[in-house]
Amino acid sequence: MLGLLFGVFAAFAAVVSISICLFQPPNQQTFVGYLSVISLISMFASPLFIINLVIRTASVEYMPFYLSLATFLMSLSFFAYGMFKQDSFISVPNGIGAVLGIIQLVLYWRYSRPNEEPTRPLLESNA
Repeated sequence: MLGLLFGVFAAFAAVVSISICLFQPPNQQTFVGYLSVISLISMFASPLFIINLVIRTASVEYMPFYLSLATFLMSLSFFAYGMFKQDSFISVPNGIGAVLGIIQLVLYWRYSRPNEEPTRPLLESNA
């Protein structure tokens, strides 16, 4: 865990160093803004990798509903905030996140079954 924390601090230090050394103040904001857009879109798209499993098994057992709902609501609220502030660095990735959240919720609605029995977990612990 300490190694992961060190990795996060190293990545942050690299972004700060690159933005300070290579860019002048007006372009620093643009550079960091584009990095933020890329990381937000990848964060919102990462739960969609489970779509193949959901469709293949016709079950939403491995896609938690509350995570999908929270992602959609948070993305929608920040999209609205970005639109009010006229800030594309906020509105664009969160608008994409809202659309991806809708896709997750539609998949959940399509493949959820009432009183669904849980099956064997994907990973089993021998501890």
